[in-house]
Amino acid sequence: LLVAPAHSAPETYVIDTSHSYTHFEVGHLGITAIRGRFNKTTGKITLDRAAGSGSIEAEIDASSVSTGHDRRDELLRTESYFNTAKFPTITYRSGKLHFKGDTLVGADGELTMLGVTRPVRLDITSFKCITHPVNKREICGAVAQGVLQRADFGMTQVSRSVSEDVRIFIGIEALKN
Repeated sequence: LLVAPAHSAPETYVIDTSHSYTHFEVGHLGITAIRGRFNKTTGKITLDRAAGSGSIEAEIDASSVSTGHDRRDELLRTESYFNTAKFPTITYRSGKLHFKGDTLVGADGELTMLGVTRPVRLDITSFKCITHPVNKREICGAVAQGVLQRADFGMTQVSRSVSEDVRIFIGIEALKN
């Protein structure tokens, strides 16, 4: 596969929902971790790799939460956790991307969840753009991770068996518009 060359103008990429997932991990009882994911992430990414700038606009369907356990998933949709009836989406917006050369390495943005907006930094641990082998369009992929505190978003009425720290992992593929 060919690595796509850096361009001198901003380019927009649309998140490929079928190949992009937001995962999370929380400690449980101090002895293990519970992992889950959101099955529906949409949005767009604008990159100007030559100028070292860009933006991210992502929207997560909170009701698409999945932990592999139906009863837990239903509980996570209630008012005690994601309250999907009142807050159906989680958003992340960043206008401050960090580059090393023309490689994206981080983003400082704002996460809105449960009606609360807080700053969240994402470290991009993998970033690469190629020409898609089937449709011949440019596609970029990234793996991002960060940590947030449940209480920062008002998620305080939940069980004490769940850790305060929530680790997030985001795998994104986005096609050039």
